[in-house]
Amino acid sequence: MKYDFDTVPDRRGTDSLKWETAGELPMWVADMDFRTAPEIAAALNTRLARDVFGYGIVPGAWYDAFCGWWETRHGFRMEKDWLLFCTGVVPALSSAVRKLTSVGENVLVQTPVYNIFFNSIVNNGRNVVESPLVYDGGYRIDFADLEEKMSDPQTTLMLLCNPHNPVGKIWDRETLAHIGRLAAEHHVTVVSDEIHCDLTDPGREYVPFASASEICRGLSVTCIAPTKAFNLAGLQTAAVCVPDPVLRHKMWRALNTDEVAEPNSFAVPAAIAAFTEGGAWLDALRQYLFENKQFAARFLREELPAVRLVPSEATYLLWLDCSAICADTAELQRFLRQNTGLHVAEGGQYGEAGRAFLRLNIACPRTLLAEGLRRLQRGIERFREN
Repeated sequence: MKYDFDTVPDRRGTDSLKWETAGELPMWVADMDFRTAPEIAAALNTRLARDVFGYGIVPGAWYDAFCGWWETRHGFRMEKDWLLFCTGVVPALSSAVRKLTSVGENVLVQTPVYNIFFNSIVNNGRNVVESPLVYDGGYRIDFADLEEKMSDPQTTLMLLCNPHNPVGKIWDRETLAHIGRLAAEHHVTVVSDEIHCDLTDPGREYVPFASASEICRGLSVTCIAPTKAFNLAGLQTAAVCVPDPVLRHKMWRALNTDEVAEPNSFAVPAAIAAFTEGGAWLDALRQYLFENKQFAARFLREELPAVRLVPSEATYLLWLDCSAICADTAELQRFLRQNTGLHVAEGGQYGEAGRAFLRLNIACPRTLLAEGLRRLQRGIERFREN
């Protein structure tokens, strides 16, 4: 089947967070301007036709769908009893912080990183400890710094982003195993956000943190979902994978205490359809996103060389090095939005190490991407003139 990624869906008037401001071209928040896979839409229409939306359960087919997908697509065999339903990855992160740490303890993050990590830590009275990634045109981990930060007895939890948002890095098996060894030595639990795992470039594969070693498996809580890859964020559906039974019991208590462990009527059928019928659509999407990435790289190279595109292997988010233009993109982001209508994300919200960067979402039809890049070019030219 040929899937259509070129038609621009009209999302205005749908209470969309992304499209709520008239006149703007939003390329900031991480959802896609594509219709979801038709196989998922069909499953949801079937559920809708039943006309009754009472309390539901998580059936065996849900566990089968997750286990089958991860074994087939990612080479990782999960047991059904490792999985817990959750209404989203972010609620799971916050529940983990509350349950697995105490007020005043440290939670380690590798910056620049997904900004909501900071919210989940600070809003719960814990301390953010940053271990900045080393930037030399690409990104790598400073393991000496990471170990130093882990060795503090106050550091009891690490939030890992795998693949890494916003830099689009896929961590290899040895890197993940090294993190696991350090975490075990210093008694740090690792909560791995793997929501972007299915959005790798064609031919590239991610490694689940829990599969990197037996050590990783024993100290890990992994948050997974179909929502990013299949554009289902509004359905509130995710899973938490915890191989260790003691740690799993803690997370089960955490999710139920926080009342984020019960599905709505569409969360379960959407996930089942995604992971049992959505493979062909996802592969076509990944190819389209890869071509978008190449299109953007060519445009920046030829029309806007002052902006450097950081090489990436995953996600549909471009991480743009604007250090040749300004040291802090907060004002540049505001200028672009006010003067061109282009709404992108300024890098400082991802940590101090991101201040000279912008994040640009390219999960849209190519006509929208081209317009966004033209606005970026015009806006930066005017910004530099001023």
